[in-house]
Amino acid sequence: MSQTTRGRITTRTIAMPGDTNPSGDIFGGWVLSQMDIAAGICAGQRAQSRVVTVSVDKMSFIRPVKVGDILGIYTEVDSVGKTSINVHIEAWVRRDRIGLREKVTEAKFKFVAVNDDGKPIPLPVFEDLPSYVSQIQ
Repeated sequence: MSQTTRGRITTRTIAMPGDTNPSGDIFGGWVLSQMDIAAGICAGQRAQSRVVTVSVDKMSFIRPVKVGDILGIYTEVDSVGKTSINVHIEAWVRRDRIGLREKVTEAKFKFVAVNDDGKPIPLPVFEDLPSYVSQIQ
């Protein structure tokens, strides 16, 4: 398996016993929640406003997450529309805190920038987008 991540590390957390299913694996919903948090950070930085998750696409669970794994979420803006942002997310673990590093899941999340009333708002336009992106990541 390739050890190359796509995007930049956005969040890192440790999988705890309270997040497991009866088989001892971490619930997929817990991993999905961690991914949504990281993707929301990425999208919010690009939007410079509040964002809401509108869809998750191409979710692939590759390997289980175990208690004690350090879960790192990597994000990258894939594309932007007038009000929406598509974010590619990869979740990687480091087994036994310092051991083997593996990709455990990936997905595409779509967000929409909204105002305080929850109405979609236009995203800021940046003439020098690559420079801006490197500053926020």
